[in-house]
Amino acid sequence: MKISVLNSTLAAVMFVFVCTSAHAAVISWNTWDTATSGTINSTAVIFSAGGSTDNLVSGYPTYTPSSTFADGSVVDNAPVSGNNIIQLTGGNANINTVTFSTPVVNPVIAIWSLGDSGASASFDFIGVTPVFVSGGPSDQYGGSSISISGDSVIGAEGNGTVQFHGTYSSISWTNPVNEGWYGFNVGASPVPLPSAMLLFVSGLGGFLGIARRKSGT
Repeated sequence: MKISVLNSTLAAVMFVFVCTSAHAAVISWNTWDTATSGTINSTAVIFSAGGSTDNLVSGYPTYTPSSTFADGSVVDNAPVSGNNIIQLTGGNANINTVTFSTPVVNPVIAIWSLGDSGASASFDFIGVTPVFVSGGPSDQYGGSSISISGDSVIGAEGNGTVQFHGTYSSISWTNPVNEGWYGFNVGASPVPLPSAMLLFVSGLGGFLGIARRKSGT
């Protein structure tokens, strides 16, 4: 009887895990403290601009409407408005890199005001492929959605969010096109839920094994 209850419990946990993993992730967005450092919860975020003169802009932007930066299916919430932004001007081959002090799972990057209405600009990612999440106009400058071509994100006054599937300690890219300025922020799920759930299931499975041995089954 006890074994039957435990088996039912394990099945229920797995069902919850499958259902939960299909829902949008609540993202903890980075807060930029300086032009080279920020934090996602307890994870330090270091930005290296590859020798260019990119700047921190405080209290900016609004990241609205939220539907431009969060689709509600993959990403649940847009970046926090006024949570600072790194200004990029581009126009060179400098490699920009975001490094995480602790590896993060399925990180996201929100890109704001990429290019302008008369000229496209791009993030050319190095060795990683972005996956489109959402896009559209911003409340500040209008514009349209970003788009993806291979490992590049392209925009003509483009806004939106992309995701990188997998576990990452760093993400690198170049901004080869010079344009007034555009910016970005990064985020990740506060807890890698699949890993946490697997640990819980493993522990429950171990408890189940002990119970079976004690019952002699």
